[in-house]
Amino acid sequence: MSAVALIRGRAYIAGEWVATGTHLDVLDPATGERVGRVPRCGAEQARAAVDGACGVFEQWRSLSAIDRAAPLHRMARTMERREEELATLLTREQGKPLAEARGEIRYAASFLTWFAEEARRMYGETVPAPSADGRIFVLRQPVGVGVAITPWNFPCAMVTRKLGPALAAGCPLILKPAEATPLSALALAAIAEEAGIPAGAFSVLTGDRADAADLGDALIGDARVRKLSFTGSTAVGKKLLEASAATVKRVSLELGGNAPFVVLDDADVDAAVAGCLIAKFRNAGQTCVAANRILVQDGIYERFRDALAQAIAALRVGPGLEPGVQIGPLIDRRAFDKVHALVADARDAGARSTVGGGQAEAGGTFFTPTLLEDVSADMRISREEVFGPVAPLTRFGSDAEGMALANGTPAGLIAYLYGRDFSRLVRGYEALEAGMVGVNTGLVSTAEVPFGGWKESGLGREGSRHGLEDWTELKSVTVALD
Repeated sequence: MSAVALIRGRAYIAGEWVATGTHLDVLDPATGERVGRVPRCGAEQARAAVDGACGVFEQWRSLSAIDRAAPLHRMARTMERREEELATLLTREQGKPLAEARGEIRYAASFLTWFAEEARRMYGETVPAPSADGRIFVLRQPVGVGVAITPWNFPCAMVTRKLGPALAAGCPLILKPAEATPLSALALAAIAEEAGIPAGAFSVLTGDRADAADLGDALIGDARVRKLSFTGSTAVGKKLLEASAATVKRVSLELGGNAPFVVLDDADVDAAVAGCLIAKFRNAGQTCVAANRILVQDGIYERFRDALAQAIAALRVGPGLEPGVQIGPLIDRRAFDKVHALVADARDAGARSTVGGGQAEAGGTFFTPTLLEDVSADMRISREEVFGPVAPLTRFGSDAEGMALANGTPAGLIAYLYGRDFSRLVRGYEALEAGMVGVNTGLVSTAEVPFGGWKESGLGREGSRHGLEDWTELKSVTVALD
């Protein structure tokens, strides 16, 4: 079966495939061709989704953990079986190379498997009472109906990282995927339906950027919705947090990053360059965990720069479905213009483009993998999340100076640290102000790891057992014995 068979042109609301009067075209960022068309949902569809979720909540939460886990396992196995179709669809609407898309499908399925297993480990506590005639218990119970808003850069994995724990804990979920990549989310809804997720337990509302306000007001303003999980920009996250305060919702926010990639002077240069390529150029740099500032110590700077420049120059740019492509297009013209403006601003401020620096030969929104030198901490490119294939290099002297540069940002999602001396590495990762640290590795995210940031990079955690706990409420029960 081809990827076309997975394309759905209707929203999925309370177990029904729903059309509306207006539509949104989904375009291939590599070619501009239309991949599919989805409905533009509004307040009416949002209310129907909440109604359906509330209607199924008691039924779903009352199932045993094993029974809630079973359809999650079936979803994961179906995703694994249909990896090529899902990956092809993902590449067509998002643009990343097909090899990366395959990896994302496996990664996405792993969250369903992990949380299906964690459902059976949603433990409570027995607390010794202060007197012999009492007993104290602490229960974990589902928080209630949840809403998830997901980004376009990982259109499958960001869905399952929220759907898995929500359903495992007993919470129905209403999903609003990014307007650029709704087709992957709808394909997952079709797989969820096939796997036996009951009507109302998972709904997908699609819409344009212009529909976001109506959908957001209807979903977040509804007191029956008890939890919001959002992955996206810090600016939007702050607005959603403010809106959620009106009904005191539980909120999980995975927001923007400005990750430092710190290379100490005793680092293995080859390993550091290989890690930098992964951390910086995966998905054309369009990840929240992308290395945003490459900080290299004096003693190793020239060797690292030369090796990284050679590696960047060898990266192949092109449409994601072409064999051997490593860098696909940026998601749209607005993203391209932002990256171009950041590079131009850095050049105007004194930085130099050693490799690349502009539009690739493929044209459109393809941006050449770029290495910038002489980048200082006060440049825009050091202060803003780039979200593109641009590696800005900054030189530092002492370890203390490197840590100060790394921490000199309101963001604190992830940091990377390369070196050999164990004592320096321990002091370094303990000093870094980030929710996650990759030590001598450029790839840290797995279902087993708590994913989330410090400072303005978010609230709560996804993945790991903590990701399940974020979808529960604690209830203490004190019992007086006769």
